[in-house]
This record gives sequence, C-alpha cells and structure tokens, in this order.
Amino acid sequence: MSLIDDMFKGDNWKTLAVGVGLIVVGPPLLKVFSATVKPLVKATIKGGLIASAKGKVVLAEMGEILEDIVAEAKSELEEHH
Repeated sequence: MSLIDDMFKGDNWKTLAVGVGLIVVGPPLLKVFSATVKPLVKATIKGGLIASAKGKVVLAEMGEILEDIVAEAKSELEEHH
C-alpha cells in the first residue's frame, strides 16, 4: 500500500515512473497472462456448462421418479377407501 500511498502524496517522479513502467510493461504482460489464463477459463466454463446440462437431466429423472411414487401412493390410497 505504501507505493500507492506515495503516489498520492505529491512525489510526482515516482508516480511518473510507475505510470511509464505500467505503460511499457503492461501490454506484454497482459498478452502473456491472457494467453495463459484464457484456455483455463474456457475449460472451466465448458465444464460448468456440461455439469449444468447433466444436472438438469438428473433433476428431470428424479422428478419423474417422484411423480411415479406419488401416483402409486395416490392409487393405493384410492384402493383402500
């Protein structure tokens, strides 16, 4: 935090040096970071989409099973009354 604090305390040379450093070093680092992280992020999103689709199928199947059980229970109640 002291570097950020110093930037706002009037030390213009440090502020200028940090700004120039970010302008020079920032874009290449951003490209490397983006190239490295983008495939990981895409793979994570794909995994989430696949899990979501499978989860929907499982929930639908569970719903059908529950509906069958409820129908059987209702049928048994009607038989006894």
